[in-house]
Amino acid sequence: MDPLLAKRDPNADQPPIPSPPTCGGRFSGAPACGPGVNRNLWLLALAQGLYLTNNVTFIAINGLVGLSLAPLAWMATLPVVGYVVGSALSTGLVARTQARFGRKVSFQLGLLVALLSAGLGAWAVLEQSFWLLVMATVLAGYYNANAQLYRFAAVELCGPGFREKAVSLVMAGGLMGAVIGPNLALRTRTLLDIDFAGAYVALALVAIVSMAILSMIRFAPLPPRHAAAPKGRPMMELLRQPVFLIALLSGALSYGVMNLLMAATPLAMQTCGLPFSSTAWVLEWHVIGMFAPGFFTGSLIQRFGALPVMGVGVLLNLACIAVALTGQEPQHFLVALCLLGVGWNFLFTGSTTLSLQGYRPEEKDRAQASINFCLFATMAITSFASGALVTTQGWNWLNLGSLLPVLLLGAGLLWLHLQQTAQGKKLAR
Repeated sequence: MDPLLAKRDPNADQPPIPSPPTCGGRFSGAPACGPGVNRNLWLLALAQGLYLTNNVTFIAINGLVGLSLAPLAWMATLPVVGYVVGSALSTGLVARTQARFGRKVSFQLGLLVALLSAGLGAWAVLEQSFWLLVMATVLAGYYNANAQLYRFAAVELCGPGFREKAVSLVMAGGLMGAVIGPNLALRTRTLLDIDFAGAYVALALVAIVSMAILSMIRFAPLPPRHAAAPKGRPMMELLRQPVFLIALLSGALSYGVMNLLMAATPLAMQTCGLPFSSTAWVLEWHVIGMFAPGFFTGSLIQRFGALPVMGVGVLLNLACIAVALTGQEPQHFLVALCLLGVGWNFLFTGSTTLSLQGYRPEEKDRAQASINFCLFATMAITSFASGALVTTQGWNWLNLGSLLPVLLLGAGLLWLHLQQTAQGKKLAR
């Protein structure tokens, strides 16, 4: 936690915000969850890895399949857009499902939808139907909206002193997706008669394995329902807190920039005449960059605070753009996407831990749904923009355009730092 925030809540006029529920706190009688790393956290990290396997495979193939089926070239990334639009539209439903049935049931429902959407995707490719493919990815968005909550669920499986590391550890589980995802797309590309149909069938199997893993996790039970249970503050009041506002914007913008460049990479590399094997290799190392730092990002945040780590993430994003503008050989794509991945990890992990300071336990479903809605809305815009810009304006203009959200993100972090500094000076008087 940032030192200034440790002294005093920056929103002094608000009631104190207690820690999110943990195994030894609000949920009395919760299952065996230790203060640090435990079996449940490792299993959740494994589920995160399978989720990212699905995600990375989608990124690797949906743009290319879309390009082969789309009536017009600029529509190539509409299946990717459908994925994030479906995610955004599902956030409210997922929040209600989580509140009504709890983490495990909601997560398993998401995986059931993942299984159905993968089957529909395979059918779309076999039938050579572009709009059926878009429908499949919109449906898959429900799974995405569910699985994006794995990182918040990690906080509830450990003690309050391990929150940053728990989030970081579960995020690190995505390293498995970094290795499996691109190779899964590559190995199953010609599994059936039509290119990439086999990849969607493989994703159905991934969903079944993930269901088995999640069935072994012992999540904290739902609290008993009381008629007079506190409902928490309205969303607009949460957004008036500088910490929560910047955490929300940082998560959305960091994911948006990463998605803008990552979704366009397969199309850009194909335009440059590079083979799909090179694309899979670049995406593999990009996702390794996204999730390998998860083994130490939490420790960095505990030592230096969220804002300094997030500031480094902004600098890494700027370095990514600089490298991408120097050339379009495989090594340029590789280095740029690796820098982008590490920068995203610092920003997204930092924004997640920062957001925990901005809401109470009874507000978590509303707050987390709002964070994810903004994230998916931004991703929907960038997914469409990536395909439209890279096919009409080119890779260089796409990178130049990404400077705006990166600089806006840096300005937001600076503003929050100044707010905290001013608050600290008031306390010192």
